[in-house]
Amino acid sequence: MKEDPHSSEKLVRVLARGDVLALAFGAMVGWGWIVLTGGIIEDAGSLGGIIAFILGGLAILLIGLTYAELASAMPKVGGEHAYSYRAMGHLPSFICTWAIILGYLSVVSFESVALPTVIQNLIPGYSVGHMWNIAGWEVKATWVAVGMCGSLIMMAINYVGIRTAALLQKMVIILILVAGVLFMTGALFEGEVSNMTPLFSQSKSGATAGILSVLVLVPFLFVGFDVIPQAAEEINLPYRSIGKVLIISVMLAVAWYSMIILATSMALDKKALSESLLSVPSAMQALFNTPWAEKLMVLAGIAGIITSWNAFYIGGSRAIYALAHAGMLPAVFSKLHPKYKTPTNAILLMGLLSSAAPLFGRPAMVWIVEAGGLGIVIAYLFVSLSFVILRIREPDMPRPFRIRYGKTCGVIATILSFALGCLYLPGSPSALTGIEWAIFLFWALIGIAMYTFSRKKYGVDYSDSAMRSVS
Repeated sequence: MKEDPHSSEKLVRVLARGDVLALAFGAMVGWGWIVLTGGIIEDAGSLGGIIAFILGGLAILLIGLTYAELASAMPKVGGEHAYSYRAMGHLPSFICTWAIILGYLSVVSFESVALPTVIQNLIPGYSVGHMWNIAGWEVKATWVAVGMCGSLIMMAINYVGIRTAALLQKMVIILILVAGVLFMTGALFEGEVSNMTPLFSQSKSGATAGILSVLVLVPFLFVGFDVIPQAAEEINLPYRSIGKVLIISVMLAVAWYSMIILATSMALDKKALSESLLSVPSAMQALFNTPWAEKLMVLAGIAGIITSWNAFYIGGSRAIYALAHAGMLPAVFSKLHPKYKTPTNAILLMGLLSSAAPLFGRPAMVWIVEAGGLGIVIAYLFVSLSFVILRIREPDMPRPFRIRYGKTCGVIATILSFALGCLYLPGSPSALTGIEWAIFLFWALIGIAMYTFSRKKYGVDYSDSAMRSVS
């Protein structure tokens, strides 16, 4: 008799509108706005950077629209897993979901490396205890300990229930928003419009090349709205509202990044911008001319780490749970905690893997993000294709959030997803390096082994039966 990978427990619907919005917005904000804004302005110019984010945001919004319609039509845990299974079947669904799990895992691993990095700005010289060197960077024991402890704390918070994780998300978002409002208000009263020059890139390649160089960053900075479909079975909202909240979260993220670029460019002139290590905290210091202002913005950056970390723990663990529940991963990962109703073993797996990232030092930040970014874009492509297929094959399927000109939007989203994927291929300025390809291929090999084992043990018929509720 085959082992039943289904859990007798069910996920519980506890997330309200504010919880869902904080979850998605917090995931997209993250830490990138603290460390990347200065480089964005230098590469594209102040206005060029804003235009790049608006254009990139529009592309992500089109992809997000396909997610919004599908999330309202199939509000099931796993999101991409449910959509791609219904549209394309067993193997494509596994590929899509396994790819997004790599993306989510890359973010939580990134945060476990980002945390000890940013702590150095608050406590200079705290890193002691030489361990080894990786890619020319010295890995130190206290630095590793901070990253590992942070990861284990986030794992524990998610283990004890999504209510706790959602409460943490809302509390930390408040700090980010307070710092952001102070920053933008200070820029309006104390900033100088003359500091915004040059408005566009002054390089020989021209303004367009500068804008394109920023567009490459957009997939990584905007990933996070797709956490909403992953937790769909825990959202206590009308199905139509799920799609609306998803779109609102993307628009808020576009507005946030654009305003941060605007305020930073008004606060710092070209010379000050080039000399600053963290441009946004430096801009805050320049506007308020007091040490606490810079520290507040660094704390807001740490808050961004926490919100992103928390959201992707939720998204990744639910994707793992969804695959296991459908018999595509070992049954042990479909277990829900009897009291907390969380996918405990999936959360423990996320925690174990991400806690290892600090052992590879700061270079791991780039390797992990780039490899995971390709996984995210692959998932976007599969979801866009699933959207188009279901619009053609099942035009009468109930869609509480139905977008206008759906087929056209789906085709454009598919093309955009494919174009984003090409940015990672050899020949592109942002192509993956050898180490990054090694990480991606290693993950693919693990996936092949897991898929082969689970298909043999449970069978496609069992998966079909498990997924019938979303058909």
